Amino acid sequence: MRITISGPPGSGKTTACRKLSEILGIRAVVFGEFFRKLAKERGMTLAEFGELAEHDPSIDEMVDGMILAEARESQDIILESRLSAHMLTKNSIPAFRVYLEASPEVRTMRVGLREGESFEEVYRNTVERQSSEAKRYKMYYDIDIEDKSVYDLIVNTDDLDPDQVVDRILEGIKEC
Repeated sequence: MRITISGPPGSGKTTACRKLSEILGIRAVVFGEFFRKLAKERGMTLAEFGELAEHDPSIDEMVDGMILAEARESQDIILESRLSAHMLTKNSIPAFRVYLEASPEVRTMRVGLREGESFEEVYRNTVERQSSEAKRYKMYYDIDIEDKSVYDLIVNTDDLDPDQVVDRILEGIKEC
C-alpha cells in the first residue's frame, strides 16, 4: 500500500513515517531530509534555500519528480513530503493520504527542540518556510497547500504522542 504523510513543519510527519515503516515493514522516503541535504550542500539555511527555490523551479521539479518516480516504482511505500498527496492525486496514483496538523505553538516547540534554536527564531523561520512553500506550490503547480480535500485522514497531533499518531493512522488504513 502507498501511504503519503503530509503536514506543516513540526507536525510529526517524519516520526510517524519512520514508525509506520517499522510496523508495516515497508520502505519510507522522507523528502524533507533530501531538501535539507540540498540546502546544506549549498551552505544555506532552509529559509535561504526555500527563497532560492522561489526563483529556481528546477529545485522543486527535481524533488517532486522524485516523489512521482518513487510512487510509480513501488506500490508498498511511505512518502513523507508536503506535496506528496497532491502530486499523487494530480497524477492519478492511488494512495492512502494522511495529513498531520498541529498548532503553530506546538510545532514551534517541536522544531525548536530538534534544531536547538530559540522559540522566536524557530517561529520566524517556520513561518517564512511555510510562506515560501505555499507561494512556490501555487506558482509552479497551482496547488493550494491549504486544500485538505485530497486527504483520506487528518490527524491533529497537538495532544498525541508518536505512538498514538501512528495508531490513528493504522486505524484509518483499516477503515479504508
